[in-house]
Amino acid sequence: MTENGDYKQLNGIALAYLGDAVYEVYIRRHLINKGLTKPTKLHHTATNFVSAKAQAALIQAMTYQKILTETEEEYFKRGRNAKSHTSAKNTSVLTYRTSTGFEALMGYLSLSGQQERLDWLANWCIDQVEEGKISHATK
Repeated sequence: MTENGDYKQLNGIALAYLGDAVYEVYIRRHLINKGLTKPTKLHHTATNFVSAKAQAALIQAMTYQKILTETEEEYFKRGRNAKSHTSAKNTSVLTYRTSTGFEALMGYLSLSGQQERLDWLANWCIDQVEEGKISHATK
């Protein structure tokens, strides 16, 4: 965790950079535990799980099911509304921004030391994709 709770002052994009990496570790660990160990296949499968479209669909499902706390919603919005200097490459700007909000949420949970909540939420996301409730295809 950052010194004195400095994560509260971080820009949404900074939170998203961390959250992207944190969530991808969960995905890669899950895939390796399932026996997917060939590097190229592991990379491509993990990339599909963390696509902007999949992350945007996951945050929409969380919102619909009212899974997020008020504070978590605030950090999602911070990431979604942050000004990014990169552009959406394979999706709409709205989907990209929503995905950035998802990543900022994961970054917030990581930096705030909420490990149990982060574990639960990341595993919930994996289950949603695995059960076919959320498409992880990058089509």
